[in-house]
Amino acid sequence: MPDPLDTLRRVFGYPSFRGPQAEIIEHMMAGGDALVLMPTGGGKSLCYQIPAMLRQGVGVVVSPLIALMQDQVDALLQAGVRAAFLNSSQDFATASEIERRLRTDELDLIYVAPERLLTERFLGLMDHLLDRQRLALFAIDEAHCVSQWGHDFRPEYIQLSALHQRYPSVPRIALTATADRLTQQEIISRLGLDAARVFISSFDRPNIRYTVVERDNPRRQLLDFLTGYRGAAGIVYCLSRKKVDETAAWLNEQGISALPYHAGLDAAVRQRHQQRFLREDGIVMVATIAFGMGIDKPDVRFVAHLDLPKSLEAYYQETGRAGRDGEAAEAWMTYGLNDVVIHRMRIEESTAGDEQKRVERSKLDALLAWCETVACRRALLLRYFSEEAGACGNCDTCLEPPELWDGTIAAQKAMSACLRTGQRFGAGHLIDILRGKATEKVQQFGHENLPTFGAGAELDDASWRSVFRQLLAGGLLHADAQAFGALRLMDAARPVLKGETALALRKPAARVRGKSRRTQELALAGRRSAVDTTLADADVPLFEALRAWRTDLAREQGVPAYVILHDKTLRELAARRPAGLEELLGVPGIGQAKVDRYGEALLRLMA
Repeated sequence: MPDPLDTLRRVFGYPSFRGPQAEIIEHMMAGGDALVLMPTGGGKSLCYQIPAMLRQGVGVVVSPLIALMQDQVDALLQAGVRAAFLNSSQDFATASEIERRLRTDELDLIYVAPERLLTERFLGLMDHLLDRQRLALFAIDEAHCVSQWGHDFRPEYIQLSALHQRYPSVPRIALTATADRLTQQEIISRLGLDAARVFISSFDRPNIRYTVVERDNPRRQLLDFLTGYRGAAGIVYCLSRKKVDETAAWLNEQGISALPYHAGLDAAVRQRHQQRFLREDGIVMVATIAFGMGIDKPDVRFVAHLDLPKSLEAYYQETGRAGRDGEAAEAWMTYGLNDVVIHRMRIEESTAGDEQKRVERSKLDALLAWCETVACRRALLLRYFSEEAGACGNCDTCLEPPELWDGTIAAQKAMSACLRTGQRFGAGHLIDILRGKATEKVQQFGHENLPTFGAGAELDDASWRSVFRQLLAGGLLHADAQAFGALRLMDAARPVLKGETALALRKPAARVRGKSRRTQELALAGRRSAVDTTLADADVPLFEALRAWRTDLAREQGVPAYVILHDKTLRELAARRPAGLEELLGVPGIGQAKVDRYGEALLRLMA
């Protein structure tokens, strides 16, 4: 039996396996089925790539995105692995040639989309391979796409259960970076993985800093945040296509290279923008959730959300695109009262069944509780995925702990205003009443005559928005979708309203000239730059020279730069300065094929 560790070192250039990789590979080599939950950047791909290379025949990898297939195959070819992909981007002659190579045992891995996999033509090809004992395994990547409760549901994934029925003797491995218990059970059930071993790694991404700021002036807040990431790659998520287009245009006006991406753009434009993001340095992608699944770019330094995502699961998946290289990265989000109302309305107005709406409400509640927490964000996020952890010291609530105040009376005033106006109005109008603003709308309904008019003048607008947001997040108020987001009291409000229960609320972050204390401190200190500060000053020129060499090479070959060598490998080269080919093999990320291909050029450059 070939040695997986030897393959890891010789082909991929890594000295040892991480976490449960070795155990998963051993299980797959023995022909077992597996469900693997491993965080983004944790090394999921090796769990099926190495068994596919070492078992007899070809490994068939189901992948949902054309761009991801191409990048993964490009990376494998760089490492000297016999790999190819089949998808709709290829002409008939190219696809026929790849099918010929499949029949003649010239491939170890073939990547296909689920729609292609289930065609009679491809199934017939697999039947042929099975007859000759040339099917090594099936790998189903991004397996959470099978879950109707999940955030990335793809109907075509449901049909992948046919693999188990048609090829029961071929081992299968389903992999995802994001699945709560409900989604895990659905993956197992829908893919027929009841007998599979389940491998769950820690969901923790310790290199990512989590930050949530109360929405004030979102564009200015975003620009403040991006000040420390000039020249770095990142993703900015927005809820609507219009907001994506407007934000990308505005960022370009501010001197930041930004591209829009959403389903409303022409397919060729989307493809071009994605390729630029993957292959150029320092591009910021402004996108809806249509962008990102399976994006393999390792040096994304930040993910920013200008709108609240659908759930903690979706948030974890989207922020997981930052810092895949293990270097410091940041997940930053602005969050406001309107987010809560919009999401609740979307759930109620959707055509989903009652059970699915119930699940979506509970997932939104978990996300709102996370946004409003005064505890460690990372610990709460991990607890959502059934993993316990202590305070991390690397999220906003740990670095700048929120202050609590007795918000019982403020909550009573807010709920009283809601009741006295017939539970027919949103937070904006109620805040005007509480602050004593005789607006046209207030006068239209005679609300300046209410006892609550002006009763909350001691708090400013931002403080009242924070109160209403926390009452919504805590389940004391509900935004009624049928009444355009009008706020209504829930049963949980009664004990607070009657004075039977005290209510502790978090204070809005103190603002200094429009910026939070922490934002000012970070701006003064100078945030992380695109070049990692762990490099010694003397090594920076060589690192930059290596990056320039890699960029030229990538452009020449038409592949993303990280497919040739990751930044982490370039840093190791700059710090170690290996003097011979054998020493090059000792640098993580450089296997034999890369030494054969680039070794002499690298040695000349370093000399």
